[in-house]
Amino acid sequence: MIIKDVMTKNPVCVEESTPITEAKQLMVKHNFGKLPVLDSAKRLVGIITKNDIAKASPSEATTLDMYEISYLLSKLTCGKCMTKKVLTVSENEVVEEAAKLMIDNEIGCVPVVENDVVVGIVTESDLFQLFTNMFGARYNGVRANFYMKDKPGELACLAAKVAEAKGNVIAIVTRESEKAGTRRVTLKATDITLDTMKSIISESNAELIDIRMI
Repeated sequence: MIIKDVMTKNPVCVEESTPITEAKQLMVKHNFGKLPVLDSAKRLVGIITKNDIAKASPSEATTLDMYEISYLLSKLTCGKCMTKKVLTVSENEVVEEAAKLMIDNEIGCVPVVENDVVVGIVTESDLFQLFTNMFGARYNGVRANFYMKDKPGELACLAAKVAEAKGNVIAIVTRESEKAGTRRVTLKATDITLDTMKSIISESNAELIDIRMI
């Protein structure tokens, strides 16, 4: 899967000259925590977050009155408060690249840029939605987690047995295992019973970790 399949297209952006009060209002209205910042030529020059705005705002302990605070905030622009170093991805890169950038750099979103134009943004919410879909979380069925030998054809044979039992595999996710020579597999299937799935896993010489009907 690539970035353009999961990104939020045509994201809400602000300009360097946009007052942070306006940026804050946009965040509240759309329930965003971050906004890309563009220059006058609509090129990406930064990103502004709720934390950036909070740091730029007067402390709660300030002696300024409400009108003075409002006046000062109206003079602060996104260009003065934004984070200038922005990591980006292309819409044709794989989703894992965005996830890796976000994890490694402890950031909550990555703008998607093509020919210097912001065409989308990948957020934590977008990745959580993808995660939910990949695991078939919106379907009722049998969810099994097990260790399987890391050899060609092992998983295909198990999936074939599920099909022979009239079960419908809707999700298979594998990852590295703490046990040498194995992969850790999570499989979700409908139209199959717990007992049948247990038997298939046992017949496939896989080691069951957890199985449940959800």
